[in-house]
Amino acid sequence: MAIRERIRSLPRDLKFFLGAVAAFGFGGSLIDAIFNNFLDARFQLDGLQRTLLEIPREVPGLSVAFVSAALAFLPSRRMAALAGVLGFAGLACLGLFSYSFVWMMPWLFFYSMGQHLFMPISQAIGMELAKEGQAGKRLGQMNALRNAMAIAGSALVFVGFQFFDMGFGTTIALAAASLLLAGWLFYRMRPDTPQPQRSHLKIHKEYRLYYLLAILFGTRKQLFLTFAPWVLVTIFQQPTSMIARLLTIGGVVGIAIQPLIGRMIDAKGERFALSLEAVLLVFVCAGYALARDLFAPATAFLVAAGCFLLDQILMSFNIARSTYMKKIALDPSHITPTLTMAVSIDHVFSIAIALLGGVLWRQLGYQSVFVAGIALSLANWIVARRMRP
Repeated sequence: MAIRERIRSLPRDLKFFLGAVAAFGFGGSLIDAIFNNFLDARFQLDGLQRTLLEIPREVPGLSVAFVSAALAFLPSRRMAALAGVLGFAGLACLGLFSYSFVWMMPWLFFYSMGQHLFMPISQAIGMELAKEGQAGKRLGQMNALRNAMAIAGSALVFVGFQFFDMGFGTTIALAAASLLLAGWLFYRMRPDTPQPQRSHLKIHKEYRLYYLLAILFGTRKQLFLTFAPWVLVTIFQQPTSMIARLLTIGGVVGIAIQPLIGRMIDAKGERFALSLEAVLLVFVCAGYALARDLFAPATAFLVAAGCFLLDQILMSFNIARSTYMKKIALDPSHITPTLTMAVSIDHVFSIAIALLGGVLWRQLGYQSVFVAGIALSLANWIVARRMRP
């Protein structure tokens, strides 16, 4: 009863915002849980082909700054609603019209555009709805809610595939409906003032350290989004149900940990949080690279799965980059355009790492990808230490 009363007492826009975040989290988790197995079952891709598929998935991130600039006449909350509609359209077509690998790629592009447009805008809206000095706490709560819905989505995939022959088509349809709901909830929010057109497509030299952090995040996230699950699916031969189970476990842990991450950022600062993330990533990458060579098969999989779970949790440290941008912004109108520009910048390097990683995987073995990840983690630590405490 207390929880119900607390929800009722929330401001109207905050309730719609949290509902939209929950819907995006649920829909995205359904796709994350099945995507690699969907590709493997439908198109039988090899490692390089799987990497090339990152181009239509990541180009929307590369172009999101230009798309948001073209849509600058829209309030950010209406732009978020459009992101939900784009994601819905992409998934609906992905489920209905993926006749071949070539046909599937444009639908993946539209879905990814919706996802990438949502990411910076949701963080900006979340910080707008936070009390002074509690931006990290609000973003941590937002991530925890998204994790809770990700658990529901991953659990549904696990149960559906394990016991009810759920199938890829049904899962994609549910994800599409969830993103459409998110778009409707964003549309119900009171529109805010559109960002000035002149604030878009600008790179401010005062924010150069933030841009560098964004570049390193783009390279780091590709390890988790592309190569980590591909290791589990192709090297350790894990089925859809196991990927869904790991995502569910990571989501459960994240519900408790992510609000603590947000509070830690508010209390100890972004420098401490991002330095800690970089150190832990060194151990994660080493685990992915060395587990199969150092341990028996069963133990090696447990090590890789543990790295996958920790990797999933560490992705939440990205909120420290957003709160850092809020603190150093010369003008509040710079925040949303700069967050969006950072997404485009990090995707230049994300795409490059995806292509380079595919070549390394094919020529030198999958371990080489994660050895490179160790070097990137050390670079991340060096840059984080340059931040003012």
